[in-house]
Amino acid sequence: MIRESFAEGSSWVHGIDPRLRVVGAAAFAVVVAVSYDFTALFFALILSFCMALSARLYVQTVLQRLLAPAVFLLLLWAVLPWSYEGDALAALGPLTITRPGVTLCAQISLKTVCLMVAFMALVATMTVDTLGHALNRLWLPDKMVHLLLITYRYLFVIEQEYQRLVRAMKIRNFHAKTNLHSYRTYAYLVGMLFVRASERARRVHNAMICRGFNGRFVSLRAFPPNPLNPIFGLGVSLSLALLVTLEWVK
Repeated sequence: MIRESFAEGSSWVHGIDPRLRVVGAAAFAVVVAVSYDFTALFFALILSFCMALSARLYVQTVLQRLLAPAVFLLLLWAVLPWSYEGDALAALGPLTITRPGVTLCAQISLKTVCLMVAFMALVATMTVDTLGHALNRLWLPDKMVHLLLITYRYLFVIEQEYQRLVRAMKIRNFHAKTNLHSYRTYAYLVGMLFVRASERARRVHNAMICRGFNGRFVSLRAFPPNPLNPIFGLGVSLSLALLVTLEWVK
């Protein structure tokens, strides 16, 4: 249900401390989000693809992951250039394409691709379980970490319940059609899924209390030292400093 294909690699990026990768990805996202200069954005794009190459990500898989934001960007390019006010750049019949609209679309597109590729290289190269423990070590609120880890664990259980209910419907010769019976059946399916999820949550909570759960997860995950950690941290710091220089120092 949740594919973690990038987390199965063996590149040097996979060996970097997950906490450093999370902090680096967050800092990179903040700097790129507030950047508007095209020189800085193109440098960030090159940097993000260098991260992907360093993590040895499959190009085909990366492009597949970029398809979803590409659809959003296409809609943006179809609407924003002619609906944004500003100096006219070109005219297509009754529509006037504005220079600020095209500029804004290009900036959003570059930022989207930069952040998606960077997060694939730095965050998607770890499992969700490792990400949760890394966030816990970075002193994020315990409830947020617990919600992430428990959701990750029981999404698979809920998916199994869903498949079981769908099989029961098919055994009873249910065929989806555009009629009231099909709509009512799918409503019952969703309702029963919520009922079973609620019942499962109650049983899991009782089981956790019986095992002494006091509101905190004790993480036994250890992140062994890596001699490349300081080099990675220095590289990220210098890259972000160069991005800031390109954006604000003219």
